[in-house]
Amino acid sequence: MAITTEDEGLDAMFGALADRTRRDIVARLAAGDATVTELAAPYPMSVQAISQHLGVLERCGLITRGRHRQTRPCRLEPLALEAAMSWIQESRRTWAERMDLLEAHLDRLREDRQQ
Repeated sequence: MAITTEDEGLDAMFGALADRTRRDIVARLAAGDATVTELAAPYPMSVQAISQHLGVLERCGLITRGRHRQTRPCRLEPLALEAAMSWIQESRRTWAERMDLLEAHLDRLREDRQQ
């Protein structure tokens, strides 16, 4: 099976979101833009460590960092999540169909036993 650019993007995104701190940052940015210092405030780690987390999120396209005077606000890129959401929804449909087939099969087995 060939690996596509879309697959690589999903790998990077899910890899980035595998870390709790990065998921927290994404959740925080869903409420609005924030600076690195603001994002670092709740964590017992340095601003540099948070910047590394932001770099991972930026490389996979989940966030962008801009410039506003002396600050570099971070912004969530919700459209980047669309690929992940599409993959999750397709997987959900596939598994729902499989569960429906399994349930139908089990129903047939039960009916056969009752006869």
